[in-house]
Order: sequence, then structure tokens, then C-alpha cells
Amino acid sequence: MENFTTNDFGIPVGSDRHSLTLGPDGPILLQDHYLIEKLAHFDRERVPERVVHAKGGGAFGTFTVTDDVSSFTRAAVFQPGTKTEVLARFSTVAGEQGSPDTWRDPRGFALKFYTTEGNLDIVGNNTPVFFIRDAIQFPDFIHSQKRRSDSGLRDNTMQWDFWTQNPASAHQVTYLMGDRGVPRSWREQNGYGSHTFQWINAQGERFWVKYHFISQQKPAFIEKYGHEGFSQDEADQMASVDADFHRRDLFEAIQEGNFPSWDLEVQVIPYEEGLNYHTNIFDVTKTVSKKDYPRIKVGTLTLNRNPEDFFAEIEQAAFSPSSLVPGTGLSPDKMLMGRLFSYPDTHRHRIGPNYAQLPVNKPRAATKRSYSRDGAMTHENYPKEMGEYATNTYGGPQADPARVTELNITAFSGDAVRAAATLRENDGDFNQAGDLVRNVLDDAARDRLVGNIAGHVMAVTDDQLLPRIFQYWRNVDAELGARVESVVTATRAERQ
Repeated sequence: MENFTTNDFGIPVGSDRHSLTLGPDGPILLQDHYLIEKLAHFDRERVPERVVHAKGGGAFGTFTVTDDVSSFTRAAVFQPGTKTEVLARFSTVAGEQGSPDTWRDPRGFALKFYTTEGNLDIVGNNTPVFFIRDAIQFPDFIHSQKRRSDSGLRDNTMQWDFWTQNPASAHQVTYLMGDRGVPRSWREQNGYGSHTFQWINAQGERFWVKYHFISQQKPAFIEKYGHEGFSQDEADQMASVDADFHRRDLFEAIQEGNFPSWDLEVQVIPYEEGLNYHTNIFDVTKTVSKKDYPRIKVGTLTLNRNPEDFFAEIEQAAFSPSSLVPGTGLSPDKMLMGRLFSYPDTHRHRIGPNYAQLPVNKPRAATKRSYSRDGAMTHENYPKEMGEYATNTYGGPQADPARVTELNITAFSGDAVRAAATLRENDGDFNQAGDLVRNVLDDAARDRLVGNIAGHVMAVTDDQLLPRIFQYWRNVDAELGARVESVVTATRAERQ
């Protein structure tokens, strides 16, 4: 019997790994109906909690611009001295509602800026990279991290099977298995936009930009505890003592007046330089060297108000990287472009088609002039002076291209293809993971990394996977891989 992938109607599909793009490096095309089917079906798999990032918490605060970056962006929110109300939500990725806060997992770091020009959302994680580089793989990746359909249990074997078949995951998995895999609190973790975005200044000049939110609390935590994050034993113990530890920690800190803060710093990359950089800056599994493009401070985010109603203000909060304001824009990152569809789509399913009307999601200062109307749970009267449709000759609003800063795709051309992005000089999947192990981690951190990896691999039930796992880590770093194999082999021998 032939064994090939089809869509939900039995029609063969062209790729499980690559979205349809304009050339290898260009934007994803709307005609990729299989990508849309995968994401749309995936977004509706669970009701009513979020499909991913279900367990979390958050708070409100203020972002204050302290430095002048107006030469790079005309966005009002980033002009000198500007203060903007912000909502932050922190979360785990794979755990469902009620799961322990201290499971090993990346942490979501989502921000909503209620700017004078509409809402700007920066939706990232506590790591600067991700496991995959193409959104068509996202449902498959999450299925490998979630619970099995037969037993209802999470399965390390599935996780390692997926990771070892997708070497692009190595950089993120190295972060995950290290100290950052279980932060001691949301307050001490950094946050990253992860993707590359665009900034556009008043003269129309474009720059590539990467967002870094650097915790002001982290140095004190490291000084007190010796290193970033919980050890695995500490995390396991806390999971049994207080499954809501991170949620409680943030709420009580703000309640006591201990307001956590982060400095927003950005890497700004000139437009043409970004297109020719030795690493593909539109690949979310990679970072851009701070030596080449040092971080520039923009301002400070401070959280100083807890929600009054957790469900209304945190559970119903809806974030999307498609929420952009003038002076900000996108890149042709294939993961980012898939998220532009998937995030609003899952909100319409989870909360309803009018989720933008909820107080936590609606813009604060900007005037909404949308032709969207009707639908379930509509509670805003449609303004009759707008007219019923666009465009109309009765004074209704009309689109103004000068007010938007959309993705400039003039640098990309080619046939519609399903392919990985063009490789650059330093685009090996294991390169940056190896640099992280050898050049960033100290000896003690490497020891903890070996222990965390080996402990996780011990739960793998398929012995045939082990050689692939050991080779995966040898590809990251030869010594690391050898140490992981030695510990796993010795521990398994002791248990037999």
C-alpha cells in the first residue's frame, strides 16, 4: 500500500516540511491551501483553552522610552519620552491548564502595547530562537510535545523522534535542556521577539530589527542562586509543592510593590546588509551576533498592576504578531508568516469572531474604523456614519497606503516552490548550538546540561532512537554527545 501524505480530503500534498514561497527566501503564498488547512485545523483542536501556551499568567504595566531610536522607526510608541500602557502574559508552551509551572519547557513572553496608533503585539519566548523554521511543521511539532492519543500521556520518545529528524531544532533544544529550560520566576527571565522584524523611519528607510527584553531582576537571582533557572530536582520538587509557583510569584511580587522591569534593547541591521548577512536572519532557529550588531537600548518595561479579573483580562487576552503599527513591519521569516494567519484564526475560534471588542484587546487611544460587523457576541453598535461597505461615497473611511508600513518584498523573486531557504555561509543547523555549548556555558552549566539531557533521554522507550539521539548531540558538540551517551548507557545498565 502506498504511504503518502494527503490533505483532509485525500488529495496528495507536495511537502510536509516546506511552505509555498516566492522563491526559496520569499514570503509564503496564500494559495498554499495545505498550510492553511493544517494551521486552521490545528487551531481548533482544543476547546476552550489555548492550543499552546494554555497555562500562564500576566500583569499590566508601562513602557517608557528612555533613548532615541527615531532615526530607525517612526512608530509613536518608540519615540523619546513616550509612555505606553502594556499587558504582559507569560506561559508554558506544551502544558495544558492546570499543568505545573515548573515543567521543562520554553516560556511564552507576550506583550501588548496600547499605543496611540493602535495595538502593537510582540509575541515571543524566553529564548531568542525556536525549534523549527517553517510554520507548516508547527502542528506536527506540537503533536510530538503534547499527549498521546492512546494513553493521554506525554511521551519523551515522540519528542526525541521529532527533534532528531529535524536538526534545525538543535539550537532551541540546547537552550531547553540548559538552565533556561525552567526559570526560577517569570520576573528573572529575558524575553525575545525571536523573529526578525522591520522598522521604518520617517524618511521611509527600512531596517531589520530583533527585540530583546533583558530582565533587570536576573543578576540578583543569579547572585543568590548561583545560576539561571531551577535545577531539575528543584523544578520537580516545586511542581509537587506548588503547581502555580510562577503565577503566584508574579502576582504576589506586584501586590507587595516589587515591580519587575525589563530593558528593551534592539539589534538594528541595515536593510541590504541583512539580506547578505552570513547567516539567514529570517531563520528563527538562528541568532544574529551581538558582536556584529550590538544591542541598542530603547526603554524600560515595568509591570505594576495585577489583573482585576484573571479570566477577563488574561485568559481572554489575544496576541498576534500581525498587530503592527506604522513604523513597524515584518520579515519573510516562514514561521512568522504562518503565525500571522494562525494566531488571529485561533482567537476567532477560541474567544469568538469579535474578540477584538473585548476590553483587554480593544485599542485604547486609536479610533477603530473597521468595516467588520455582526457575528456572535457583537456588543459594539456599528456606526451608521461609516457606511455599510468600502469604498463608499458617503463619508466612510478609506484605506490610506501612506499610513501603513507593510512588508517590502521587492528584494525577493522567483518561482513558487516548496524548499528550504537558501543556505548562507554559516547556516549549519548545529553551528550556533555548538557555539552556545562551547563558548557561552561554563563547566558547571555544561555539567547540568549533560544531566538534564540524560535524564530526559532515560524516559525514551524505543532503543532504536538512542543512536540518533547520541549523534544529534555529537553534531552539536563531540564531547557533549560522548558524555550524554556515557551517562545514559551507564544509568540504563544500572537499572537493568
